[in-house]
Amino acid sequence: MTVLNNLDADASLVAQPAIIGRSLRQIAWLRLRHDKVAMVSLAVLLFIILIAAFGPLISKLIGVDPYDFNSDLISDNGGLPNGKWGGVSLAHPLGVEPLTGRDILARLLYGSRISLLIAGSATIITVVIGTIVGIVAGNSRGKLDSFLSRFMDVTIAFPLLLVIIAMSPVLEQRIQALGVPAGNPSRVTTVILVLSVFGWPYLARIVRGQVLSLREREFIEAAISIGSNNRRIIFKELLPNLWAPILVYTTILMPALIGAEATLAYLGISVLPPTPTWGSMLEESVGYFTVDPFYFFVPLTMLLAAVLSFNLLGDALRDALDPKSGRT
Repeated sequence: MTVLNNLDADASLVAQPAIIGRSLRQIAWLRLRHDKVAMVSLAVLLFIILIAAFGPLISKLIGVDPYDFNSDLISDNGGLPNGKWGGVSLAHPLGVEPLTGRDILARLLYGSRISLLIAGSATIITVVIGTIVGIVAGNSRGKLDSFLSRFMDVTIAFPLLLVIIAMSPVLEQRIQALGVPAGNPSRVTTVILVLSVFGWPYLARIVRGQVLSLREREFIEAAISIGSNNRRIIFKELLPNLWAPILVYTTILMPALIGAEATLAYLGISVLPPTPTWGSMLEESVGYFTVDPFYFFVPLTMLLAAVLSFNLLGDALRDALDPKSGRT
């Protein structure tokens, strides 16, 4: 009888499914899936990216163009759109611009492409430079670390907006001298470079602090003890442990650069008219706020949705990637 009981117990143990551990990536994704705010923010961002990617196709399907003047939709008295809500109709779902009659939806779709292109490119360059400099500064010791740290401090100390305004015309001429066509290509390149040049030190300081902590850990000492060179330590040991703070900072940096591009467009430093961006549309609509407030709130809503969604997703990622979090 005892033998049978032991056999039954062994059989029940064999029948139980094996316990499979979860990786950090799986745990983080599971936490994000249970965060409704993060999922809504992610859906909004995917929607904005899709309309930016397929903006010309959507405009063509609707039958609108961002550069067409529609004088018949503008009143002769004051140049305001005919009808209520800024000329909203089935043909023009978001109305038309005062004075020109250009379709706001088409300009919003095309403007999202430029705004996201500038912010996305500047984010990538900033993250790459900041990560490289931060790892090099944190992993090195002595004069190189001191030099890079002081260089970060000096770069951060510059009055950003004033320096960008002063540097943009000169930098644009230099870019044109290198062969970049004049006009919007050189303007876009200039904005991307100035945002990147003054954005990387913040991430570099975060990465440097993380590396200073990681290089004292046991797995780094073990790698050094078996003769691993700096390249292996950086790419195999340090960098895989830095992707979480880098990812979180990226989601915070992206909306900041979207807002920065809108600010530069408002100051007339971004792309040349009539090419639209969210910032230039906002700048043009300010003068009509009292008589056509709907024109002002359309680009403002898009900016608010993009910036808020990125910030909320960044907060959710920070919580999901926190190893001390007790949520599953």
